[in-house]
Amino acid sequence: MEKILVSACLLGLGCRYSGEQKSDGRILGLLDRKDLVLIPVCPEQLGGLPTPREPAERRDGGVWDRGGQDVTEQFVKGAGEALKLARLYGCSQAILKERSPSCGSGKIYDGSFQGKVTDGDGITAELLKKNGIMVIGESGADRF
Repeated sequence: MEKILVSACLLGLGCRYSGEQKSDGRILGLLDRKDLVLIPVCPEQLGGLPTPREPAERRDGGVWDRGGQDVTEQFVKGAGEALKLARLYGCSQAILKERSPSCGSGKIYDGSFQGKVTDGDGITAELLKKNGIMVIGESGADRF
């Protein structure tokens, strides 16, 4: 059975910065697969951030919330915890929330809080990739 780390928000858990539920039907459909086990994770909560919380974006190698507070330490801690879970469960792949400062893979918000996207990875996606875990966004979930 293949085990896949998944952003918990994509499964409908209210862990997004706003506290809202934002499930993704493509991901929920994977729950019916008998050959897959989805391991939910929210790196931001694992890093100690509350829900709800100020939105945050990545810039200049760190992460700041909309109020200007540097939350890089919490994002790095959460990424490390997500990696521990991936190793604990033997996950070689992850499906993570696109454009997130934690989970975004390939494209993230640019740090201006204007909805602009730039090339880059979130803190967790970057760490997982560096440790040999393939990371895809929810729009690529149909590959399963």
